[in-house]
Amino acid sequence: MTGNDDLLRYGRAHRGGAVLAGTAAVAILSALFGGTHIALPSIGNGGITTGLPFRHELPLLSAVFLTATLGGAMSEHDEMGGAAMHRLRGAYCALLTLTACAFSFGTEALATGPAAGAVFVRSVLIWLGLALLSAKLLGQQLGWAIPLASALLLIWYPKTWWDWTANPPTELCSWAVAGTALGAGVVATAATPWRRRVIFRRSRIPSGHNRLVSAAQAWFRSG
Repeated sequence: MTGNDDLLRYGRAHRGGAVLAGTAAVAILSALFGGTHIALPSIGNGGITTGLPFRHELPLLSAVFLTATLGGAMSEHDEMGGAAMHRLRGAYCALLTLTACAFSFGTEALATGPAAGAVFVRSVLIWLGLALLSAKLLGQQLGWAIPLASALLLIWYPKTWWDWTANPPTELCSWAVAGTALGAGVVATAATPWRRRVIFRRSRIPSGHNRLVSAAQAWFRSG
C-alpha cells in the first residue's frame, strides 16, 4: 500500500489528473472527428494541397501532454533527488504513459478498429520520445518543438517510408523508430545532473583504486 500511496501523492503534485484528462480528451476527439481530412500543402507531391486525416497528427498533443508531468515547481527538486525518488518518478511516468496509451488504443479501436488504435499508440510513443528529447535539450517549455518539426516533415512529405502516421501497424520499421525515439528520450530524461556527476566521478577513479576500495569494504564487512 505504501508504494501505491506514494504514487498517488506524486501524481497529485505532478499534474497527473490534468495530464490524463488531456490525453483522454485527445483520444475522444480522434475517435469522433479523426476521420475528417484537413487540407495541408505538401512539398513531396509537387506543392499541391492534400487532405490528411485529423487523427494522424493528434497523437502529438497526447505526447506533449505526457511530458508536462516532468515540469512544474518540483522538477528541479526531482532531478536532484536520490535513487528512491528516481525510481518513483520512473514508475509514475511509465504508469501514466501506459494508462494514456491503453485508453487511446481502446477509443480508436472502438471507433475505427484495432489497426488504427495500434498506429495511434505508435505515434504517441514516437512523439513522446521526441518531446522528452526536446524538453531536455531546449527546456521544458519547448517540449513541443522537435515533435512539431517532425510533424511538419510528415505533412510536407506524406506517405513516404518514414511516415509512421500512415504506415500500417505491421510495419516493423516504424516500430523500430518508436523504440529508438522513446529510448533516446528516456535516456536523456534519466541523465539528471546528479546521475551525470556520479558517472563522471566513477569514470575518474582508477581501476586499481576501485579494487582497493572493494577490498577494504569486504574487510570491514568480515570484521
